[in-house]
Amino acid sequence: MKYSLLTLFFCHFIFAQTQYPKNDFRPPLDIPMQLSGNFGELRPNHFHAGFDLKTNQREGLTVHAIADGYVSRIKISTFGNGKCIYITHPNGYTSVYGHLQTTVGPIQDYVLKTHYKEKAYEIEMFLKPDELPVTKGQVIALSGNTGSSEGPHLHFEIRDTKTEFVINPIFFGFDKDIKDTKKPTISSVYVYPLENASVNQSKQPLLLNVALQKDGTYLATKVKANGKIGFGISAVDYDDVSFNKNGVFNVATFLNGNQNYNYQFNTYSFDEMRYVNALIDYAKYKKSGQRVQKLFMKTPYALSIIKTDSLRGIIPVKPNLASTYRIEVSDYFGNLSAITVPVEYDAATAIVKAEPVTSKYFIKVNKDANFEKDNMSVFFPAGTFYDDFNLNFDVRNNRIYIHDDTVPVHSNFTITIKDDSYPETLRDKLFIGRFSGNGSSYNGTVRKGDVFTAKSKILGQFGLVLDTIKPTIKIAKPIEGKWITGQKKIEFIINDASSGIKSYNGYLNGKWVLFEYENKTRKITHTFDDAIVAEGANDLKIEVIDNVGNSAIFETHFFRSQPK
Repeated sequence: MKYSLLTLFFCHFIFAQTQYPKNDFRPPLDIPMQLSGNFGELRPNHFHAGFDLKTNQREGLTVHAIADGYVSRIKISTFGNGKCIYITHPNGYTSVYGHLQTTVGPIQDYVLKTHYKEKAYEIEMFLKPDELPVTKGQVIALSGNTGSSEGPHLHFEIRDTKTEFVINPIFFGFDKDIKDTKKPTISSVYVYPLENASVNQSKQPLLLNVALQKDGTYLATKVKANGKIGFGISAVDYDDVSFNKNGVFNVATFLNGNQNYNYQFNTYSFDEMRYVNALIDYAKYKKSGQRVQKLFMKTPYALSIIKTDSLRGIIPVKPNLASTYRIEVSDYFGNLSAITVPVEYDAATAIVKAEPVTSKYFIKVNKDANFEKDNMSVFFPAGTFYDDFNLNFDVRNNRIYIHDDTVPVHSNFTITIKDDSYPETLRDKLFIGRFSGNGSSYNGTVRKGDVFTAKSKILGQFGLVLDTIKPTIKIAKPIEGKWITGQKKIEFIINDASSGIKSYNGYLNGKWVLFEYENKTRKITHTFDDAIVAEGANDLKIEVIDNVGNSAIFETHFFRSQPK
């Protein structure tokens, strides 16, 4: 997704106020709406795309269609939103319901039929308007904890059906279900010296002290600088009932009363999600876990929610010119927190020097770059990074060292390793792994002869990893030779310690049967509700294959009587 410079850099900071329908949709749950995550919240590698709705810390709550429409898409995945339903509505919007425990009724019948048709747990279905129509309030699923969920809740989105842009659900009348009288909290303010500037005699970023004023705003320590500077904040928002640290809705900055930087979490595309790593001070986040939202751009990037002036929020501090910088953070309900920062010129020599640069190489954002040593190389296409930077690169001890994960990567770069030291019989068991601590993680690897290539969006140490160990399969409760008539399900723990699991399959009496996979527990589960189990003796076989082709098989047999 690309935007023109005129879209990004203009001096009038007015967000278009689209008139969204306020009364078309009902809440997806029957319980009062409480948020555990809001729209635009900063997440690893993405902005949050909707609301996370609390489900009283349990699964199994009924989930309702928020309006008439039809099920247009169903996706069952071991990661992301897990079990997920998409409903397209006649008013031009699509609602999304994620982390479901199970779908129900005709939807579940359709899903189960597709599992067996495709002989796979992970499936994705796109439906026509007449296949699964739904009515407003119809129960479509039970809430759960599937996919990448960290606890029971319902992930809920609203999208523009044509563009698939996600839209803040608060605009659709759900503000009446959320009570919020609390101001956002700005917990820290940082000032950044840019392009060899200095701030308060430092060439490194500084945390500013702030003091509460009588009018309820805050005043920061005076910034004495020379050259170009920028600011950053750590900020969260609270409502009156959820007590969670949510993301902020609107951030605006003003220089001498003129707005010079603004973003508001109203709507954006999935193509823009990864720009969260450009918005924050990524290095600080990786080192300390703190997300500081930068209020300037060193290099332009195409995040559509940002509106800024021609200087991209950067402030040139010049002699004989004092300035007042103001930061305002507000929520949808108009609760506002503000910090004023006095800025003046100071030619004093910096006492705290910039961090020394030890690297031999330099990356330009808008140019391709290729680095090679010995039998290894890395290629960065133009646009891989957000800012120019000094790159550390080396090859030693059969590993390629590509800087470290304190620099964010926007798009894939390519690693190539040539190695003929392994016999041909083992080369298909090799993959390019990224090393961290005492272990390594799998990268999808392509081999042509003795040349291996892989793509990555994370910098770090890489090298060839040999995996000849098959996955493990352990049954949770032994059933060998037993009558298990009263048992509702069979569970196994499957694992692969090196390249990771690529696929698994279960067979009952020679026929494929559905086993659901939960990645958080590495557990696969078959429930006896699909009428495939036989009366009396049954043979069960589980096969698991890892990403380089090692396979493991577990076989057992049991007896079961079917209910009359």
